[in-house]
Amino acid sequence: MRKNYLLTPGPTPLPPEVRAAMARPIIHHRTPQFQEVLKQANEGLKYVFQTTGDVFMLASSGTGAMEAAVVNLFSAGDTALVIQAGKFGERWTELCKAYGVVAEVIDVEWGKAVDPAKIQAALKANPKIKAVFTTLCETSTGVVCDIEAIGKIVKDTPAVLVVDAISGLGAIDLKTDAWACDMVISGSQKGLMLPPGLGFISASPKAFKLIEASKLPKYYYDLKKAKKALEKTDTPFTPAITLIIALVEALKMIKQDGLENIFARHKKMADATRAAMKALGLELFAPTAASDVVTASKVPAGIDGEKLVKTMRDTYGVTIAGGQAELKGKVIRFAHMGYIEEFDIIAGISCLEKVLAQMGYKFQMGSAVKAAEEVFLK
Repeated sequence: MRKNYLLTPGPTPLPPEVRAAMARPIIHHRTPQFQEVLKQANEGLKYVFQTTGDVFMLASSGTGAMEAAVVNLFSAGDTALVIQAGKFGERWTELCKAYGVVAEVIDVEWGKAVDPAKIQAALKANPKIKAVFTTLCETSTGVVCDIEAIGKIVKDTPAVLVVDAISGLGAIDLKTDAWACDMVISGSQKGLMLPPGLGFISASPKAFKLIEASKLPKYYYDLKKAKKALEKTDTPFTPAITLIIALVEALKMIKQDGLENIFARHKKMADATRAAMKALGLELFAPTAASDVVTASKVPAGIDGEKLVKTMRDTYGVTIAGGQAELKGKVIRFAHMGYIEEFDIIAGISCLEKVLAQMGYKFQMGSAVKAAEEVFLK
């Protein structure tokens, strides 16, 4: 028998309260009982999104909510500005192209954050841009984006700001209203401590003006239908009942802890993880603008990165993530979000030390664990 540790940037571990909620008997969704669940879920989501507006729930992954943003904002031939700083920034471009939306791209070197001034220049050069698509935390690189600065730029233009916060929401700060985010996208399996299967999307009054004018084809992802249903505390189609019941429990836990305390905890875990990587002599992939939800580190020369991840998972039950696309085999990614706490981090770092030593990498055994513990003791 072996205990497994899940230290990936989604899915993340599930709290006992969430698992217990999913074991309850199913109820019907067109009932007063489920209406009360929906009401609690929507109120809790507003707290986490830091918005006074509605947050729509979709039975989909986060990518479904991203697609909903595209099909609801545009008509064919419209133009969007897309920030590509990693694998998930590229997804915005792919979605735009799939629906005939012109994607004007700002390419950012992987491992770095976009310079907001480039967004300002692009919007000034092309007043036809209807939306700016960016990412709060680029999971593939471990970079966090300065959404507050971008929001200040976009709010004074006709364009709307759309933020992929699938990885970051509930783990690092994102003030939807105060930072002028017109649409925020998220998913259930990251900071919200649920299994995959729920997508979330908020929409400001500015965004709804575009939604009303949009002519792209849509049916299931029509936010006008979602808004009309939510006004009656309902959903337009069959919701993911069990996941929404579990969501209420997760949101209760988040509110009880308080967002500021949660953000501080994530920062400490990130600091400890990065201290451990430096103690091992591993170079951080994102030395600046590093996110507090996931740390990406370069695999040492001569070490097989894919084998490293596979051995930790299959031999010792500690699952971290490897690199994606061009970073495959070149980086490892340690998540520190959601229902992950300091002793999970210590166990993961200890396992990393063991496997690196077995693979012939030379370092002082225990140095990474010591470095992490010193951060946690502060």
